[in-house]
Amino acid sequence: MNKSIKTSGKAQLLGVLLIIVVGAVLATLILTKSEKKPVGKQDDDGPAPAQVQSNPKAAHETAHVIMDDGQVSASGIVVAAAGAAQIASVVQFPGEIQLNDDRTVHVVPRVPAIAEAVLVSTGQTVRKGQALAVFSSQVISEQRSALQSAQKRRSLALTVHDREKKLWEQKITAEQDFLQAQAALREAEIAVENAQQKLSALGVAAGTGTGLNRFELRAPYDGLVVERKLSVGEAVREDTHIMTISDMSSVWVEVSIPAKDLPLLRVGAKVLVRATAFDAKATGTVAFVGALVGEQTRMARARILLANPQGTWRPGLFVSIEVNAANLKVPVAVETEAVQTLGNRQVVFVREEKRFVPRSVKLGISDDKYIEVLEGLPAGTPYAARGSYIIKSELTKMTSEEGF
Repeated sequence: MNKSIKTSGKAQLLGVLLIIVVGAVLATLILTKSEKKPVGKQDDDGPAPAQVQSNPKAAHETAHVIMDDGQVSASGIVVAAAGAAQIASVVQFPGEIQLNDDRTVHVVPRVPAIAEAVLVSTGQTVRKGQALAVFSSQVISEQRSALQSAQKRRSLALTVHDREKKLWEQKITAEQDFLQAQAALREAEIAVENAQQKLSALGVAAGTGTGLNRFELRAPYDGLVVERKLSVGEAVREDTHIMTISDMSSVWVEVSIPAKDLPLLRVGAKVLVRATAFDAKATGTVAFVGALVGEQTRMARARILLANPQGTWRPGLFVSIEVNAANLKVPVAVETEAVQTLGNRQVVFVREEKRFVPRSVKLGISDDKYIEVLEGLPAGTPYAARGSYIIKSELTKMTSEEGF
């Protein structure tokens, strides 16, 4: 019986050991399977752990665009080497476009009159000599009447003069009669010339087929009707401002210059004018720099003459004036067009074999052609100087498709 009990105890011990070995093997298998399971996958027992999101910045740092030399050439991309450059240090001043007062006229009738017709409207372009309005005026009627009377007296005096000259030459009359006739003719001619000058000073023609009192007001030169203050039937005085006409082929830029920056501007110098409301720029000439500095503002007025053949620069438009202060040599610079923005970073696309890789840069001063690179791009590095927007477009498309 003791032998039977001993055999049973051994069997139980073997069973426990077998259970322990099987448990260890199963635990090893479970741990091995868990280590090989991809992040974000789910098994049958429940949800996976929280997903690890891709880092967009890291993705952009490693992203690149592959283009061989043929593709680069066909795309119009120009590769250059970063290096030293002369950059113009620019100082900016705010300004405003204004009418060119030298080519602006405030039209007045010059005599009391009544408007019978208004032939132009605000915003209309007019040519030199074009009729602007038709008036009737008693003053004009009197001036024309005086001219006609003077012309008739001159005609009569000429007849008397010729007759007295013949009689004097034939020794029929005394020389004194001829001299009196000659003096009367000279007085009549002076009277005619005086009447003509009065009408000319008023800008009125000597005669008209529509009446002595009617006259037309005409444009002094080509320009734009900026303002019109006249209606049909309105009575006006000789100094009434009825229209403003300005030749818009050139305009002024009025600028206020701080006293410390006055040495940067001199009459005749060229400056760059940029519009603040839209993308436009042009070169103007400094026409005037004020000799006085304001007591309160400590600024002086300056005026820039700007050509405006297309009418782009309209009065009232705010602009920025850029003046070159000095030329500075920087050790590393790239063309301005090469710099692109990716997210919140400014990058330059560096050429590495057949790849264009975006490299973050820290920028310094710049002008229209070059921009200084303070950090991120050693001298001699090849980069996409022109056409970098094409590379940016391809990179943006690629990273969007990959979910970055």
